[in-house]
Amino acid sequence: MIDHGGNLDVARARFGGRLADWVDLSTGINRRPYPVPQLPVHHWHALPSRAEIESLHEAARQAYRTTAPLLATAGAQAAIQMLPRLAPPGSARILAPTYGEFGHVLRGAGWTVEYVADLDALVGADLAIVVNPNNPDGQRHDPEALLALASRVGRLVIDESFVDTTPELSLAPQAGRPGFLILRSFGKFYGLAGLRLGFVLGSETDIAALASIAGPWPISGVAIEIGRVALLDQTWASETRARLFHDARRQDRLAQAAGWELIGGTPLFRLYEAGDGLLAQERMARAQIWSRVFRDMPSWLRLGLPGDETEWQRLDAALSR
Repeated sequence: MIDHGGNLDVARARFGGRLADWVDLSTGINRRPYPVPQLPVHHWHALPSRAEIESLHEAARQAYRTTAPLLATAGAQAAIQMLPRLAPPGSARILAPTYGEFGHVLRGAGWTVEYVADLDALVGADLAIVVNPNNPDGQRHDPEALLALASRVGRLVIDESFVDTTPELSLAPQAGRPGFLILRSFGKFYGLAGLRLGFVLGSETDIAALASIAGPWPISGVAIEIGRVALLDQTWASETRARLFHDARRQDRLAQAAGWELIGGTPLFRLYEAGDGLLAQERMARAQIWSRVFRDMPSWLRLGLPGDETEWQRLDAALSR
């Protein structure tokens, strides 16, 4: 297992406190989640039907403005786990630094993995991977440049797990062509990561192959119904985008007042130059606010955004100290 945010068990083991005492800003998960509706017992009791799964797929197509074939998975991570099985092992190139699970999973399946620093260096790879916008620095890539790249690699995977706040970056409307896959996360923007829901969009051939690997019930009936309702609620999505943009600027002002420099990010997380990332994390942890640090970049510290006003006040007090 590689390091990720959300590891509050590590924080509590080092700094104490009950789970409820902590504000977990170590992930990019929206801390003001979509209001979960009351569900009929059927969704807990019965196996999901094909019609129910297709209703979720149709809601995702509407939300993502696409007509492409797609498959619901247990989070975007489940799709990442299946990627190596779409083709025999070959050469994979990953635009880095980025989410670590891609290289971890591909190497484990026998692929040769190379990390590169620009889009042109991906050309010629059997499998090329770009996260847009990127995690952890929020770097954005022009959709037209990515479309041009798709014809110059064997298969191009675009991870759009954090694109919900900037839907104009999404290539979902262009999905469906051979050798081009898009991954989408539901749990981050909707704040329901524990639901384990995501989507992969692609050609009929690739989606059929992934569906065969995933099996007949890749997600739960509860995930289907909550996901369907949330994805169709465009009013909530629009209001949430506006709030997150406002809150990101608010957090940047607090961090800059504490002497940190903004490196980048998205409206769901911010990446700062904190001088000594481990020391900054420890000082925040003593106020029971958990953050994310990076072994390879010891001066970096990443923070998600607080939820309610009490959490904002706790963050302000911790940074002030």
